[in-house]
Amino acid sequence: MVKNGDREVAAIIQVASAYFKDFHLLLIGVICLATSIEKWNLHKRIALRMVMMVGVNPAWLTLGFMSSTAFLSMWLSNTSTAAMVMPIVEAVVQQIISAEAEVEATQMTYFSGSTNQGLEIDESVDGNETNEKKEKTKPVPGNDAGKTSSKMELEKNSGTGNRYRTKKDHMMCKLMCLCIAYSSTIGGLTTITGTSTNLIFAEHFNTRYPECHCINFGSWFIMSFPAAVIILLLSWVWLQWLFLGFNFKELFKCGKTKTSRQKACAEVIKQEYQKLGPIRYQEIVTLVLFVTMAVLWFTREPGFVTGWSALFSEYPGFATDSTVALLVGLLFFLIPAKRLTKTTPAGETVAFDYSPLITWKEFQSFMPWDIAILVGGGFALADGCEESGLSKWMGNKLSPLGSLPVWLIILISSLLVTSLTEIASNPATITLILPILAPLAEAIHVNPLYILLPSTLSTSFAFLLPVANPPNAIVFSYGHLKVIDMMRESTYRVLIQSVEAGPGFNVLF
Repeated sequence: MVKNGDREVAAIIQVASAYFKDFHLLLIGVICLATSIEKWNLHKRIALRMVMMVGVNPAWLTLGFMSSTAFLSMWLSNTSTAAMVMPIVEAVVQQIISAEAEVEATQMTYFSGSTNQGLEIDESVDGNETNEKKEKTKPVPGNDAGKTSSKMELEKNSGTGNRYRTKKDHMMCKLMCLCIAYSSTIGGLTTITGTSTNLIFAEHFNTRYPECHCINFGSWFIMSFPAAVIILLLSWVWLQWLFLGFNFKELFKCGKTKTSRQKACAEVIKQEYQKLGPIRYQEIVTLVLFVTMAVLWFTREPGFVTGWSALFSEYPGFATDSTVALLVGLLFFLIPAKRLTKTTPAGETVAFDYSPLITWKEFQSFMPWDIAILVGGGFALADGCEESGLSKWMGNKLSPLGSLPVWLIILISSLLVTSLTEIASNPATITLILPILAPLAEAIHVNPLYILLPSTLSTSFAFLLPVANPPNAIVFSYGHLKVIDMMRESTYRVLIQSVEAGPGFNVLF
């Protein structure tokens, strides 16, 4: 009985340890950073500044929003990034539409006035007929031009829906929504902390192959950043061509006068940025800690030079990316953000305490505990498959696939994963699929990175349905898109995965 009890205790310890791995510590540190960035509106300042840099041409504006969203998504969760950027995008789009309506109304007023003057001059020759025509064509003082433009808008809206003046306005709204959904997901691919699926892959790979020290923050960034930039640019060109057309001559024309749409857009962005005021102390401290964390991640094991982790060679495996995230994350609870004051009975204002950059309550509201528990269960499931021999058995059953070309195996696995992730959450999909694909790679004697990396990245390409990805649901909630609009993009998604599965990925490793 004692031996059985010891076995049960050992099994419980092994399962419980799966719920608190290196992944969870790294996630805690990253959420501390994200909480401070969003609390002090540093993310909004970065997004607006990047959009102001690229200009207000519709194509460049789209690229500016996509670039800023992708950059924020590298460090924040994809969901929070989309939720933050979409209100700004919506305000800009609505301001553009209203500005164009005002310009058309002004032009209509001018056109109506000039026509009436011409009629009055010509009709003065014809006597009685002239008086009748004057009565019909004489402008009525007041809001006659406004009524005319309103009537025209109603006629246009009858064909395109009440929310949009023209079909082009509707297309503009669709473009902006989809570009945010795409870029928030693409940005998450760039860093190992950008999305939970990347972290799950890193933890699973490092646990299964502990002797391979090839997956860290720096190596992941070097591998995925070029691919993410290419995918982002292709997405921009594709969406721009699909919804508004892509005119290279107009896009790169210099010295062109700004249209009313562009001026209105620039004014909205400028006003939103001015509302933030001058940069504050809390934003500066958050930015410094953010840069510090990124630099320490890059320099831990850069590969081409000796990293700072070599200082702790006596303790191998202890200086990881989670070490940096946890130490810097702790500073957010210690560094004061502002002093708390109170007034004494004598009327003096004295400081009695300070408020840190973030509090535990704020951290809890941002921490995705459901993801932490789900991933812990996935790690426990993977350990069970390994201990029971199920992984090895599945790998042997799939070994006949070794007769196929490697690129075809990668393409099949990527398409399989991305089809599954349309109906299941991304963390659940990658947690389920990794214990199957790793033994498959071993059975057919292929470097596991060739299959696991493209499959991991493909998990994030859930663009087909609004429920497939939280950013999709956020942009869909604004009411500009229909399900069919998102399903039209499936051809593009398959194209991107074909690029992923090609020889370019194999060259990297």
